[in-house]
Amino acid sequence: MSEKLSLGKDFSRIWSASLITNLVDGVLKLSAPLLAVSLTEDPILIGLLSALGLLPWLFFAIPIGALVDRIDKRKALVLGNFGRSALALFVAFSISQEFMNIWILLGCVFLFGICEVLVDTTAQSVLPQILDKSNFERGNSRLQISEVIVAQFAGSPLSGFLYAIAIALPFYFSTTGFFIAAVLLALFPFHKDVNPVHENDEGKERLGLIGDIKFALNYLYEDKRILSIVTITTAIGFFYSLSNAIAPLFVLKELNVAPSFFGVVLAIQGIGALAGSVMAPVASKKLGRGRALALNLFLASIMIIFTGLAPNAYVFVAISVVIGFTISVWNILLMSLYQSLIPAHLYGRIHGARRTIVWGLMPIGSLFGGVIARGGLRLPFLIGGAVATLISIVAFRKVVQIGQESVEAPRA
Repeated sequence: MSEKLSLGKDFSRIWSASLITNLVDGVLKLSAPLLAVSLTEDPILIGLLSALGLLPWLFFAIPIGALVDRIDKRKALVLGNFGRSALALFVAFSISQEFMNIWILLGCVFLFGICEVLVDTTAQSVLPQILDKSNFERGNSRLQISEVIVAQFAGSPLSGFLYAIAIALPFYFSTTGFFIAAVLLALFPFHKDVNPVHENDEGKERLGLIGDIKFALNYLYEDKRILSIVTITTAIGFFYSLSNAIAPLFVLKELNVAPSFFGVVLAIQGIGALAGSVMAPVASKKLGRGRALALNLFLASIMIIFTGLAPNAYVFVAISVVIGFTISVWNILLMSLYQSLIPAHLYGRIHGARRTIVWGLMPIGSLFGGVIARGGLRLPFLIGGAVATLISIVAFRKVVQIGQESVEAPRA
């Protein structure tokens, strides 16, 4: 492979570990909600399941981001994966010993979310240090492609198969997968130094954890481009979360999809996400990063309304393919935007701060979605989609502007 096409050995190590964890994530994405629905059909509790998975971003994203900027990133990735392995083992054991209930599951989901914050923040902080700016979109695209192929096309169907054999089996499988990923990361160090002390990061060691948190929030406030895009994505994310809080219940109960076919539905949805992952760099090149971001944000939002109107599972899946495409393009280009605007040596703290704001409100949206669903399982999609569409229209020009500026900005 030529130097131009290669993203480097360090990226290959991150990518290899992600293949394993993506497979496991695909298994858990199906098995956890299936387990929850088997324990309760209360839409508020199902919404709470989604909320608790996101709530750690509100409480821990900034402090974990600050720690990631200060500690060995490889060790952080190893620790996070060992933690996820231990939690999956506990869930499997609880099911096997027949003392699992919805409250234990909710608690495990919250703890699992903390580990997710650590792993995700660390991985995103590593990328700007091991890739050139010109490769941000390619690197994020490749990670997204592998996630879709492995998680949705392999993990989801595999989860349905394992779940049909024994409810605990997907969680034992996940235990093994996260453990293997942790061991691989522990055994193979990075070639580049991903823990540099930047000469312009004045007083970093003297700030301390509280000082780092204040610094990150102040940085967000002072950088108006990042503050604007964070504000827009926070508003959109709230209503997306409201819409999708009870999606498993909607598919299983409103559209009458059998649990054994739930994984197939998720796998088909992955077709759109895969196409979006492939096309994101192309869309950015042809339309410009800003226009591609704004257009896909609008399309994803308006399609949520159509989801709430879907008369059957076939229409639901078709709409979901379009949503998967648009959200994949949005996610890849958005991460490239942040990696272009945020200095690499500050990325952990700033990434944690913006995730605290964006993802911190999502649990509230999920809870609202569960409450609204008491009036009908279609209502969250209709209400959340309508408001998100309005926001995407109002913010269209601003997103275009910031996206273009991120392309032109010199690497910090």
